[in-house]
Amino acid sequence: MSDLFKKAISLGVGLTIVSKEKVVEELVKRGELAPSESKALVDRLVERGEEERGVFKSAVHEQVERVLKELKIPVQSDVAGLEARIAVLERRVAELEGTPSTEEALPEQRTD
Repeated sequence: MSDLFKKAISLGVGLTIVSKEKVVEELVKRGELAPSESKALVDRLVERGEEERGVFKSAVHEQVERVLKELKIPVQSDVAGLEARIAVLERRVAELEGTPSTEEALPEQRTD
């Protein structure tokens, strides 16, 4: 997940926590909630918010993966797998040709 997206989620959670605390403060002011219960309620609300954040993060992750798959855009694991296969093939070709593989050979120098 990108850093900007993480910050946006954290900001949303932060704003949610602040608004929940204000609601709890208002309930205490109106006498609908005892001050001794307010901390426990805020803690429960924050915990619930964290759970919801995890669910939201998973849903977004799954949606992004689905869209990438639909668009046939390779993900990092696809690229890494292809790179590994290419390295194996390069070594096999080098063995068959009797030449050092690209990993062992020095970079070519251009003489333009």
